[in-house]
Amino acid sequence: MGEKKLAVVAFGGNALLRAGQKGTIEEQEANVYETCQSLLELVQKDYNIVIGHGNGPQVGNILLQVNAGEKMYGIPEMPLDICGAYSQGLIGYIIEQQFMNVLKKNNLKKDIITLVTQVVVDKNDPAFQNPTKPIGPYYTEEEMEVLKSKNPKDSFAKDPKGKGWRKVVASPKPVEINNKETIERLAREGKIVVTVGGGGIPVYHVEPGKLQGIDAVIDKDLASSMLAIFINADEFYILTDVPRVCLNFHTPDEIQLSTVTISEAKKYLADGHFTEGSMAPKIRAAINFVENGGKTCIITEAGQLGNPEAGTRIVMG
Repeated sequence: MGEKKLAVVAFGGNALLRAGQKGTIEEQEANVYETCQSLLELVQKDYNIVIGHGNGPQVGNILLQVNAGEKMYGIPEMPLDICGAYSQGLIGYIIEQQFMNVLKKNNLKKDIITLVTQVVVDKNDPAFQNPTKPIGPYYTEEEMEVLKSKNPKDSFAKDPKGKGWRKVVASPKPVEINNKETIERLAREGKIVVTVGGGGIPVYHVEPGKLQGIDAVIDKDLASSMLAIFINADEFYILTDVPRVCLNFHTPDEIQLSTVTISEAKKYLADGHFTEGSMAPKIRAAINFVENGGKTCIITEAGQLGNPEAGTRIVMG
């Protein structure tokens, strides 16, 4: 028998929380259970699996909670990197539990392990000069001015829909993923590993050999893509809420794409077919994986994983 295939699967936001939901634990558990059921296809094909996931709504709620705790009870407010760590533990726990429930129901046995993952970024990344990623609660202009006087380095942006002001942070590129060798070893031993949650906790070298957290948000698809390269994954799956990538999305001229070469994907990106808040980061992550030794990246809905015809495949060419 040849070596088992190794797949990295990046859970999209709707794997955890769907539009219109409040975000109760019951809702999130049900969504994760359903997504993990879809991954059974890969388990039954004897793939080794590593799971990455987003954390946007969860870390947003944690930031609101710590902000309220500081206002009401004087509990010291925690920085973004610590809130990211909270969210990794919270979401990892839900995925571990619900995937275990799915496996037990299907008489399968595998260990599922969550790793709280630090991802190293470069403190000189140009993204730090242009923070654009909104996080946390909305503030009035007066509240924002008070916060800026306390922390002059913080940046804020006005919400285009008039909801107020929000803190904005950088979205730097991941450079290094801590414990990547251990992640690969555990996965190749047959453990399902949940890691790089929310793109990983952003850390940087204050000086050689000394790491520290930093206010930033790493794109989770790009971080999962980098991890897939580092651990020599055969396939990289990006799960989203559409069965295939489309050109002219939601128009009468919509075209679903089944196979796309790297050169075609780059042209579609340059032509503005994919929006920044949605498909563009996923296409970049796919290109990154395939250009750096990966065989295939598949972008699709979780429910389509068992369908060999489903999804959009990004391949070399």
